[in-house]
Amino acid sequence: MSMFERSRQSEPKAPSLIAWHVSEKKDNSYWHRIGASWDHRDNRGMTLILDSMPVDGRIVLRAPKEK
Repeated sequence: MSMFERSRQSEPKAPSLIAWHVSEKKDNSYWHRIGASWDHRDNRGMTLILDSMPVDGRIVLRAPKEK
């Protein structure tokens, strides 16, 4: 394995989707980023890592916006 291939393996991969906790208060929705997910190499699943776990509301997975 070349040095270039090893360095590419250690680079963090951008997430495929961002996890949001959406809470509803009266007529408003509040979106809080709570984690992200990454595609598996075989494209048959994903790994979801949550930074916090909500106890109410819903979790929405969305494609990240380009910066």
